[in-house]
Amino acid sequence: MRKNIILITGASSGIGREFAMQLDPYFSNIDEIWLVARRKEKLAEVASSLQHKTRILAMDITKESQLERLTDTLDDRKACIRMLINCAGYGLMGAFGPSKPDFRSEEDCPDGQLGMIRLNCEALTHITYRCLPYMAKGSRIIQLASSAAFLPQPYFAVYAATKAYVLSFSRALGEELKNKEIYVTSVCPGPVDTPFFETAEKTGTTLALKKYTMVSSERVVEQAIRDSYYKRTVSVCSMPIQAFQVLTKCVPHQMILNVMNYLKERE
Repeated sequence: MRKNIILITGASSGIGREFAMQLDPYFSNIDEIWLVARRKEKLAEVASSLQHKTRILAMDITKESQLERLTDTLDDRKACIRMLINCAGYGLMGAFGPSKPDFRSEEDCPDGQLGMIRLNCEALTHITYRCLPYMAKGSRIIQLASSAAFLPQPYFAVYAATKAYVLSFSRALGEELKNKEIYVTSVCPGPVDTPFFETAEKTGTTLALKKYTMVSSERVVEQAIRDSYYKRTVSVCSMPIQAFQVLTKCVPHQMILNVMNYLKERE
């Protein structure tokens, strides 16, 4: 007998954890919630707060061998994925490029920048690809993008580019899967009150507008679940970010970038 599951990556904290908490009280037809992240102890904390039976999968989804283990577990448990929620990811702020001519030095190693591409893009694509055969009519995919996907972001260049990929990939995938009645929603929040900025601002660079547009993870997830239910392709939380989305569609990007540069110079 097949088990109906919800699979959440990046489930140990932030928005991934919030998805688990908000979905847990519902869906009597769900047998298990699978929580995926690297930190086993954090996953155990989340699992202890849930009513549903859970399965903890402590793994690094950027590694092929770990994804093989996930596929094996899906096979062994005869799983049917009713919801795939891809929240794993991180961002780093600051100017792109080495700070010194000798870019081979350890402190200027580009692993952090390349790691964003590996996790935010490659791992998300790979896990989606592996999970699709285990999905059925009516299943949902929720991919965490960002409002940074709407416009190139100086001093957030690689992160914004990875999220533009997630948004584009998700919208295209949704069109491909329509005939199978599997629905894809790309979530594009602005700044969210999560541990995200603890990593993003390690360089000392800060997002100036975050204090004016910051929203809670609860609000973002609530909106995302609602939009997924109504089969919307994009979920954007809060009026300022919705207005920003409209602005990036109506005004040439270079004009907006010029204004952003002007405001940064005046800080």
